[in-house]
Amino acid sequence: MTEASDGVDDLTATPEKVTTTVAMDFGRVNLDQDLALYLFGTPGQDRFWFLWDDLIRGALGAVILADPRRLADCFPAIEYFENTPNAPFIVALNCFDGVLPYEIEDVRNALALRPDIPILTCDARNTASAVYTLTVLVRYAMNFTGHPALV
Repeated sequence: MTEASDGVDDLTATPEKVTTTVAMDFGRVNLDQDLALYLFGTPGQDRFWFLWDDLIRGALGAVILADPRRLADCFPAIEYFENTPNAPFIVALNCFDGVLPYEIEDVRNALALRPDIPILTCDARNTASAVYTLTVLVRYAMNFTGHPALV
């Protein structure tokens, strides 16, 4: 954590947190020889919301990575994507050390997610879990768009 975030970011639910994304992340995953998935990530704090309109332009979809200890923090992201036409999104509950303190359907209800929006658990620090999450997003986006080459 940086001193700049002291007093700005609410760490009440995560007092042991010592690191954070402080700007934008970028990654690339090669799905096969001719197909790459480019990944852009931004923190969810409201001071980064100005990036979202640019990041979603041309995007296949979005993963809202939610900390189950701080579910209320993801309400703005969910609202943003629910109000953005043609922006499929899924919710991935980042379960640290495999712990999910709530049932998935209870989380769906708390977040008021439509039944068609996928919600799953993951550990963003684990490559296999992250790849699975991206696979769920791609499959959901393919069905969402109905593109024959993608379905």
